[in-house]
Amino acid sequence: MRVWRLCGALHSEAAFSGQGGLYAASRWNEKGHPIVYTASSRALAAVEYFVNLEPSQAPADLVMAEADVPDSAVLKLEMAKLPKDWFTLNNRECRRLGTEWLKSRRSAALAVPSVPIRGDWNVILNPEHPDFSRIRRIAATPFFYDVRMFGR
Repeated sequence: MRVWRLCGALHSEAAFSGQGGLYAASRWNEKGHPIVYTASSRALAAVEYFVNLEPSQAPADLVMAEADVPDSAVLKLEMAKLPKDWFTLNNRECRRLGTEWLKSRRSAALAVPSVPIRGDWNVILNPEHPDFSRIRRIAATPFFYDVRMFGR
């Protein structure tokens, strides 16, 4: 399975390190747990990044990093296990579920539902899983948003 991650060019070497999870909690992790957030398409990676941008600031130094994840390393989260309000901001139950998955090391990758594009899937990666070394980084290429997305 090919996955994508949009990030600043300065951070592209560490795009798949999971270091961000050590310093901040997010939808699928509590602070202190390495995790890599990726998307199942370039478009979804762009939308996931876009929803966190300032509305008037188009970043100029982005790269789209991509990697191959062995299909056998991906577990898909069952929607039935999610709370009814899984899409709300700061959902503690989603953080608990993701952190539990990270700690359990059940798989190197977990497919989770996207909030901004319901019906699409993100893939979170566990850098501490033994099979994480099987995830092969492909490339990081320059990425630019269309200026019309920023009211110009």
